Amino acid sequence: MSTELTESAVPPPTGPTAEPSSAPSRRTFIATTTAVGGTVVAGGLMTGPAALAVETRAAAEAPPSGRVSLTVNGKRHTVTIDNRTSLLDLLREHLDLPGSKKGCNAGACGACTVLVDGRRVNSCLTLAVRLEGAEVTTIEGLAPGGTDGELHPLQRAFIEQDAFQCGYCTPGQIMSGVGCIQEGHTGSADEVREWMSGNICRCGCYVKIVRAVEQTAHGK
Repeated sequence: MSTELTESAVPPPTGPTAEPSSAPSRRTFIATTTAVGGTVVAGGLMTGPAALAVETRAAAEAPPSGRVSLTVNGKRHTVTIDNRTSLLDLLREHLDLPGSKKGCNAGACGACTVLVDGRRVNSCLTLAVRLEGAEVTTIEGLAPGGTDGELHPLQRAFIEQDAFQCGYCTPGQIMSGVGCIQEGHTGSADEVREWMSGNICRCGCYVKIVRAVEQTAHGK
């Protein structure tokens, strides 16, 4: 059987040969640091002024924020946001408008397409703070009667032409289609395909999407 004692089990040395302990006990150390109002950190003690300096530096290193006022679907909003916030994240995370989808988040799929001052943009690549005073229209604000009213003609055409399957890209497809019609790029099916080429449909409904845009543009 081993007779080795653990460190805690070894009695402290006594007598005239014992060296006095110079290190404070754990209880004394905690009491002392509490009394001086310091903060215990790895490697030592950070006093009150030092802790304040760290907090100040952290605040200075925080990302800059900005204030922007814009109109979304006819309603005015004024928000303070991180300057790096995209229009897409502003819509989804701050204004509770999840209709615009986050697909690639790199401007390559078109799922996030919205209208800004009547022109279609990839909202994932558009900085929200640069849109002071802008008019933004999303899929939620496209229908003239709102969610309980009449659909936009292109929304009806998508239903009639069965121009969607999973539906994930549909909001961006519809918003891009509306922009395409307003821009006058609907002279032929080929022209529609060219000007809608930035919107990807992974289900492959391109033929029916083009038909829906043509139907709406020409009142078929």
